[in-house]
Amino acid sequence: MMPKNFEAAVFNQEVLQALQDGEHHKHLNDEWADTHYFEIVAENIEEAWSIAKRKYRADRGFVIKAVELME
Repeated sequence: MMPKNFEAAVFNQEVLQALQDGEHHKHLNDEWADTHYFEIVAENIEEAWSIAKRKYRADRGFVIKAVELME
């Protein structure tokens, strides 16, 4: 199978909550409260989700809103 390009939409809930509380996150920029888009190269959507989950871990506050195939 040929690898495909996927796009992951990610933000950080901890940063968003800190900003809502009038604070700043200790380690991440305020921009992480907004959705960021990253390209992931994978064989299929399942692998793309797996890569995204490893890189943007939920236990560090990251929320993956979507992973979609790029056309």
